[in-house]
Amino acid sequence: MATESVATLPGGPLGYLVLVALAAGEPPTELALAQQVSLDRTVMTYLLDDLEAQELIERRPDPRDRRARQVVITDKGRDELALARRGLATAEGRLPADLDESDAASLRALLTRVARTAQSASLGADERC
Repeated sequence: MATESVATLPGGPLGYLVLVALAAGEPPTELALAQQVSLDRTVMTYLLDDLEAQELIERRPDPRDRRARQVVITDKGRDELALARRGLATAEGRLPADLDESDAASLRALLTRVARTAQSASLGADERC
């Protein structure tokens, strides 16, 4: 069910990841976005081409550096992201269906810790590069 929630987006889960990153703040450059989501620049270029073809993002000249382009989520991109998030929330709600409330709470707490550890490890790796 989770995979189905993002299947209509170009790149599926990768497209979702890019839209989430773009919706979270100031428009990054293509290079900064590739680094943020840990994607190879070539892969990012093709993914952005596909997202742009479906009018989910726009590329604009960066006002601070005209050689670089910023990536901006469009209103259509925000709508598609909201739809994918609803689908993912539904799928997430079904996962612990066989667990009692105590086990479900423990699972959420453990997964949160794992995600934080993974994020910290990723940030540490970025600082070493």
